[in-house]
Amino acid sequence: MGKKSRVKTQKSGTGATATASPKEILNLTSELLQKCSSPAPGPGKEWEEYVQIRSLVEKIRRKQKGLSVTFDGKREDYFPDLMKWASENGASVEGFEMVNFKEEGFGLRATRDIKAEELFLWVPRKLLMTVESAKSSVLGPLYSQDRILQAMGNIALAFHLLCERASPNSFWQPYIQTLPSEYDTPLYFEEEEVRCLQSTQAIHDVFSQYKNTARQYAYFYKVIQTHPHASKLPLKDSFTYEDYRWAVSSVMTRQNQIPTEDGSRVTLALIPLWDMCNHTNGLITTGYNLEDDRCECVALQDFRAGEQIYIFYGTRSNAEFVIHSGFFFDNNSHDRVKIKLGVSKSDRLYAMKAEVLARAGIPTSSVFALHSTEPPISAQLLAFLRVFCMTEEELKEHLLGDSAIDRVFTLGNSEFPVSWDNEIKLWTFLEDRASLLLKTYKTTIEEDKAVLENRDLSVRATMAIKLRLGEKEILEKAVRSAAANREYYRKRLQERAPLPKYEEGSLGLLEGGVGYSSLPLVLRNLEEEAGVQEALSLKEVVSKAKAAENGLVNGENSIPNGTRSENEDLNPGGGKRASEDAKESSSDSTEAKQMSRNQGKRCLWGSLQTPGHVDFLPGEEFSSWLSVLLRAWRPEDQRKLAPPAAIGCGWGDSGVQREGGGLAQELKGEGRKLNLRV
Repeated sequence: MGKKSRVKTQKSGTGATATASPKEILNLTSELLQKCSSPAPGPGKEWEEYVQIRSLVEKIRRKQKGLSVTFDGKREDYFPDLMKWASENGASVEGFEMVNFKEEGFGLRATRDIKAEELFLWVPRKLLMTVESAKSSVLGPLYSQDRILQAMGNIALAFHLLCERASPNSFWQPYIQTLPSEYDTPLYFEEEEVRCLQSTQAIHDVFSQYKNTARQYAYFYKVIQTHPHASKLPLKDSFTYEDYRWAVSSVMTRQNQIPTEDGSRVTLALIPLWDMCNHTNGLITTGYNLEDDRCECVALQDFRAGEQIYIFYGTRSNAEFVIHSGFFFDNNSHDRVKIKLGVSKSDRLYAMKAEVLARAGIPTSSVFALHSTEPPISAQLLAFLRVFCMTEEELKEHLLGDSAIDRVFTLGNSEFPVSWDNEIKLWTFLEDRASLLLKTYKTTIEEDKAVLENRDLSVRATMAIKLRLGEKEILEKAVRSAAANREYYRKRLQERAPLPKYEEGSLGLLEGGVGYSSLPLVLRNLEEEAGVQEALSLKEVVSKAKAAENGLVNGENSIPNGTRSENEDLNPGGGKRASEDAKESSSDSTEAKQMSRNQGKRCLWGSLQTPGHVDFLPGEEFSSWLSVLLRAWRPEDQRKLAPPAAIGCGWGDSGVQREGGGLAQELKGEGRKLNLRV
């Protein structure tokens, strides 16, 4: 899949004899587990810890050299077997072929003209490797006993993949044999290549990924050697770090969520054939058809015979692409840089600021994002900065009086400043903060560009430097944008221009604004992907939101693990289409699970539409009802459900990163009808 293609081909058959006994490796992995389980290092000590962990891992790899199971021949030698296997089991194999596109790696090439939105690829459930199929496999007994396997579907899927790879008669062998033997994720970077990422915002996630993977391997090596339910696993005699790194990367770059057979929840899956598609800009065009029980993909655009077929992986930053998928995407309109901000508890106005932020569904400390596009900040970040810079009098206006809810409602909308002075303060603060972050890099933009002209750079070093350069360009753009906004609002203050005032029914509230801030903050997580959920009444929705605790809803961890921590709208256009499609497929009743199409994909929709109550609500009653939602729905309470849409997920001990899902809704027209997707 894309740049996840194998870098080199292994031809070692079954491998050579190990140079260390299981007991010796067990001692080394015990040392590794202890090192990886130690408290987090202090500031400036992360690199030192990474080098120490890496030294132990490399020692284990040398001892295990030649023991890993590999396949003879080249990856592409097995493509005909994959197509034959897929065809015999109900997948589509007409209209495309697998081809090596050199720089992009292997992908799909059209063998006939394919029209935009034409269904050209489908893969039935029986071909998918899922957490559910893992439970029914030889891994089942250990899965039933191990809490980590139960809690982390990505790890269960990785072990499922390893067990099936080690079984010559596995049903999935035709698929597994076509997977890359090596990846370009940071787990495969040489130390000098990782060094290129020092001082970047992404380096902390790289360290975390490496440490988590090493800890998981050390833990499961002991489990496989000692647990009675692991005695029949084909990994008993050979479970190397190289094996685990490969399985982790295979799952990390390919895993996606699909609904279970009854549609009641989601599970992780590897999807053969479809995971050969490379990424480009566009919209999500893949979904799961529960009626036919298969994954379906429609064409993103017109593809002529001989052209490569692309899909859109989702609104991911280049840091996410590099860390979790192993490639850098040039001209990524969704690229962004993390920025951590918080209100100090020593702030005299901390309690008041915390309360206003809470009413807007924003934590007092969080990781936000600066974007590559204009404007560089989201509605959520704008709202945070406004509260952060408020005076005591301004805070009181957002806490007391009949207009307080309206003021909270517009915090993220650039059309309704708190005051000209507040705008000047927040843009000055942002300019200073971005400037300080730029100074933490050890190289300049010009120096990075000069280094990239060196053709002797490795593929991975090139990715690292491009990522480093991209971060600095986003920060530099944020500095320029903040300075321009600061001067604009300073001029407005000098001119004593009147502040725009929010009035009931104001169209300004429902159109445009910073970061597409057309909705109140906690009702603004519009994303392209759709979830699977029954329609709920207003009472049920609010009740469910209040009942959610610790970010868990129906047992699903909603907090992504990886580089994305900010809940925000990154694809506003898609959200509008989703809401309109949901509206078209729903009636005035709250019938559950109605099937509709959204940009050519099939999914289940629910519509929050309480007849006679939500459609035409008086202003005062609407504000009261909205206040309940504002208080009930916090970002940490939002359930993340995504169809097989944004390819690849994060990797770590706290769960998997999920692209998409969450709450998606749109207030439409004077009646303020609300369509809700959860």
